[in-house]
Amino acid sequence: MRKKWVLSQEQFDALLKWLDEDREKAAARYEEIRQCLINFFIARGGAADAEDLADETINRVTNKVEDLKDFKGNRLRYFYGVAHMVLKEYLRKPPPPEPPPPPPDPGQIEQEYRCLEECIQKLSAEDRELLLQYYYPQEGCTLTEQRKQLAESLGIAPNALRIRAFRIRARLQKCVKKCVDRSLE
Repeated sequence: MRKKWVLSQEQFDALLKWLDEDREKAAARYEEIRQCLINFFIARGGAADAEDLADETINRVTNKVEDLKDFKGNRLRYFYGVAHMVLKEYLRKPPPPEPPPPPPDPGQIEQEYRCLEECIQKLSAEDRELLLQYYYPQEGCTLTEQRKQLAESLGIAPNALRIRAFRIRARLQKCVKKCVDRSLE
């Protein structure tokens, strides 16, 4: 979206002259306009790149200064008009993708697996069997069908089965976390 123009000294001087004939006043006006543009972008959702967007706006106006010699209006308003278009382009582009998480440490995965096995062994045989049947479908049967059959065989409603499985799993997760934490000490 943003073009990386490198302004020449002549282009920059032309911009300053367009802002004001007095170089001191032009430089002050330039700084004022740049700060107004930064505030404009911050207020409209471009806070992370506000300075870059302001510079992009200034670059685009500078690139058109030759065509603007006869412009009689408010210079800041012209900058705002260009800034509005720059902002539209910025908001239209998709955000950069999140970086992928770092790969897991094989040693930690192995430790978590050992802790999971240890914690599963601490469960009652009934709870262990319920978890296996709840989370792992048998061949030729969908998980939904299997859960429905499991609830019927236990004589409970499917929602009660979900709650029971959730509570067992929560205990298991808590046990695994404690086990891993102990191994890190």
